[in-house]
Amino acid sequence: MSVYLNLGGNSSVVAYVIQPDAIDVQFRNGRWYRYSYRSAGANNVETMKSLAIQGKGLGSYIQRHVKYNYE
Repeated sequence: MSVYLNLGGNSSVVAYVIQPDAIDVQFRNGRWYRYSYRSAGANNVETMKSLAIQGKGLGSYIQRHVKYNYE
């Protein structure tokens, strides 16, 4: 598990785990969601991985592009 840096200061994301074909995301409410190639699409998941590593924009990206596309 990696702590999300939250460089923007207002993210709902607190942590993440990168998998080969998915990303697991923990939100402030303590819940974990898995966004996989199958549920959210490979391009979205790869973008989410990049944003997670950068520490900025992941929560917003999830809200705009993959909100309910978790497993």
